[in-house]
Amino acid sequence: MALTHLFILALIQGVTEFLPISSSGHLILLPNLTGMDDQGQIIDVAVHVGTLFAVILYFWSDVKTIGHGMIRLVRGKIDTQGAFWALCLLIATIPVTLFGLLLNLTGWDQALRSTAVIGWTMLIFGLVLYWADQTGPETKQASNWSLKDAAIMGLWQALALIPGTSRSGITITAGRQLGYDRESAARLAMLMSIPTIFASGILLSAHVVKDADLAAARDGAIAAVFAFLAALAALALMFRLLKSVSFTPYVIYRVVLGIILLAIAYT
Repeated sequence: MALTHLFILALIQGVTEFLPISSSGHLILLPNLTGMDDQGQIIDVAVHVGTLFAVILYFWSDVKTIGHGMIRLVRGKIDTQGAFWALCLLIATIPVTLFGLLLNLTGWDQALRSTAVIGWTMLIFGLVLYWADQTGPETKQASNWSLKDAAIMGLWQALALIPGTSRSGITITAGRQLGYDRESAARLAMLMSIPTIFASGILLSAHVVKDADLAAARDGAIAAVFAFLAALAALALMFRLLKSVSFTPYVIYRVVLGIILLAIAYT
């Protein structure tokens, strides 16, 4: 695969995975609208791995705490914040795992990969994000995360399996509606992404290992590095902007893109 193509794919995945504008939607649109070859599942796995390492590095302090807590949770102890957050992440990941399995078994995961679907989800969930961000109170911080809130955010996260919804966008929407301040909602959404991206990467890997070759592995490694760097930059940018602005710029982008996609799909 051409280096330019790998760079474009990795840039799209890295930037859009954590901004509330849908990475899967943009990756589907690239071949749909440009005529470029579909990147295939090997590259999908690679860019997912790149973004996974980026979020782990960016939130290393939280990840380390949760990692230690996971060990205690496995031993049946929930006596530290890390152990409690590990339990919250486990609960939050169950809905998206079950819904993803259902879509995969029924074939709906492929049926939803259309420009029209992405246009509608971009538009609708962009407006829902605006509503939640403007009306949601800011009475909670990430340290107030509860099992109930984790379950609710997990249910919202399952909707992200519909292309164009945005995993980070829908979980941030849920967090803001539950009363978390903007930075805390984004922080929890990013932490929730770790087991979700890991699980999706494992699922994709199971399909591509038998087809991988040296050239594909090389392309995948290059794409992973590019995606890692792009994702780090996107995370740093978003959390810097959240100190001074709302999620409105992302909403505007989603609405405009949604309208354009619907115009393309229906004309």
